[in-house]
Amino acid sequence: MKKLLFLVSMTLIFITAGCRKTVEFPITDLHVHLKGNFTLEDAVRKSEAENIQYGIAVNCGLGFLVQNDSQVDSFLLIMNDYPQFYVAMQAEGREWVNLFSKESIEKFDYVFTDAMTFTDEKGRRNRIWLPEETFIDDEEEFMNYLVKTLVTILNTEPVDIYVNATFLPAQMADRYDQFWTEQRMDEVINALQTNNIAMEINNRYEIPSADFIKRAKKAGVRFTVGTNNADENFSGAKYALDLIKECNLTESDFWLPVKKERI
Repeated sequence: MKKLLFLVSMTLIFITAGCRKTVEFPITDLHVHLKGNFTLEDAVRKSEAENIQYGIAVNCGLGFLVQNDSQVDSFLLIMNDYPQFYVAMQAEGREWVNLFSKESIEKFDYVFTDAMTFTDEKGRRNRIWLPEETFIDDEEEFMNYLVKTLVTILNTEPVDIYVNATFLPAQMADRYDQFWTEQRMDEVINALQTNNIAMEINNRYEIPSADFIKRAKKAGVRFTVGTNNADENFSGAKYALDLIKECNLTESDFWLPVKKERI
């Protein structure tokens, strides 16, 4: 009998410990796109089915869907019929700040950008998610320039979130820890903290690393959850949920926008 009671007690302890590891606050994916066959109606259904609130983002910048103020208004007019979603501007390239008025930018609930598009020291426009448009003469020099560019972006561009955070080109991605040294992490973390910009935990690319997140948390940086889906084939927020547990993140570690009144 004593043996049975011991086994029951141990089982309850393990169950209780497992329950404590679950995420106890709502998840919001602030980086969802209407791409591929994924429509707003699909977003409504998926958001409700997975119990994850969405922020719908439109790409705004040179060569993208939205390139001027009137196109911003056209997109926001559509979103007026979906008040359950946050609405985001994804600021593309470094030219975006000159393409849109301050008034148009402020119509969005929040603005985010990344460091995946930039012009290098030789005047070459890099889009580092595309191997054919990524120019790497020396990996360490490239990395130094990438971090320098990112810090400049965080210090000068009016954004709320740094997304696709710590993304590396394909030829370097498998050596993430080699390139994201403590010094480089701290440069980015300091810029995030100084400018009160949140850092995205990205489900699609599974970045940043746990070490980077722990270091940023210690410095007081807040986080968001995002996916950056390419089409309708995405589900849940597994990477973010795993990292929330591993890094002991709580609801207070996350940043959420405030929905603005829409016309």
